[in-house]
Amino acid sequence: MIGRTVTGISGYFTYTLQALAWRDGHAYLDMNYDWLELAFYQGHWYVSFPPVPSIPLFLLTFLFQNNTPDNLLVKLYVYFGCIALYRLFLRAGYKKHHAISFAVLCSYASCLLTLTNEGAVWYQAQTLAFCLTCAALALMYAGKPMVSLLCYALAVGCRPFNALYGFLLFAVFADQCRKTGLNFKKSIYRLLPGLIAGLLIAFAYGVYNYIRFDHPLEFGHNYLPEFSWQGGTQFSLEHIAENVRVFVFGLPFVETMNGWKLYQFGFSFLIANPVFALTLCWIARDIAKRSFSWVKAVLILCFCTQLFLLLLHRTFGGYQFGARYTCDLLPYAAFYLALPGHSRRMRIPEVMVTIAALVFSIYGFIATPL
Repeated sequence: MIGRTVTGISGYFTYTLQALAWRDGHAYLDMNYDWLELAFYQGHWYVSFPPVPSIPLFLLTFLFQNNTPDNLLVKLYVYFGCIALYRLFLRAGYKKHHAISFAVLCSYASCLLTLTNEGAVWYQAQTLAFCLTCAALALMYAGKPMVSLLCYALAVGCRPFNALYGFLLFAVFADQCRKTGLNFKKSIYRLLPGLIAGLLIAFAYGVYNYIRFDHPLEFGHNYLPEFSWQGGTQFSLEHIAENVRVFVFGLPFVETMNGWKLYQFGFSFLIANPVFALTLCWIARDIAKRSFSWVKAVLILCFCTQLFLLLLHRTFGGYQFGARYTCDLLPYAAFYLALPGHSRRMRIPEVMVTIAALVFSIYGFIATPL
């Protein structure tokens, strides 16, 4: 319906260019591609995004050269993220059809679906981060801290603000140790391999950033022309009011001379991702029933902090359906369902919201192709 192949290469193939540069032994690109968001520093052009999504593309370039199947990758990332949530819900005690339904609610019935229409650089980063973060939460819940922290560290290499999920992962691990009676010393031994692996990955990010930008925490966005030459501010408190107006309270349709039209530069994340509206209801219910826990408190604090950091951004995603940056927050809502206190079945109102959200997301997929 949108005239795009399932497996084709995206015109925004920044990560493929970085992978090809790695094959040539360079951290910088061979030239400027003026339609891409590239950083310029000391006479070279660099990819201005965290590097992890280039790793699978590095391997794929040996098969496809520069014709990597970008459009397929974003679909697979969301699919495997959804599968990770399904496994999480099964382990949490949901029956299969309820686990499937909630996994779909927390993935495809959101504006995350529209990120699968093309494997552009921004969408690859977000969908792979979603996949890895969901895997990290599911694995920690399953009592596999080493692999969980490995996935978590790689997720941060896609979307740096996802580092906040680390507090939730440690809270889950500590709660599991408390319930099983594991003492502090044994707990550290169980966690240590994952911590070492995660720190080594973080060290690799720092080294790569230092090689490119002479600073271990600089991924390159500050050297985009719009910020380094044109005077724009990437993150600022001044952006919050407008972002709240659009992405918290904004409506999806605007009235024009030709009637109502979908607003294609963002609207309320509660409408674009209805699972967040449901989560507010679930939180209110748990507070009323006094079934709240300290792990849930950590989850909510991390969610609010990450949302606040996202609202500091100047563009909040630009041309889009809904509020695509808030796709980074979907694993929080999913994990809330896995914690004690929620019914292990999908009720009729939740079924209706899921169906409506999925239909709306499909509409958005068709209405806002990149």
